[in-house]
Amino acid sequence: MLFSPLNYKLMGLGVLLVVVGFTIMRLENEVYGFFSLYISPVMILLGYITVIYAILKRDHKLEDPSPKASA
Repeated sequence: MLFSPLNYKLMGLGVLLVVVGFTIMRLENEVYGFFSLYISPVMILLGYITVIYAILKRDHKLEDPSPKASA
């Protein structure tokens, strides 16, 4: 597998944060509303950071051991 189950869960959480952030921004529908200015951008940024972390996180249990040189 390319990613571990934890990576997929983190990626799903990140995508969910991005979708919820954009949804909250759309539902408030005010340019200078509290959620549109403060809450939604933070949620979207955290979602993107979570997705990037999930992609870059490496599970050491899934790595193949280095091949041993035969003598």
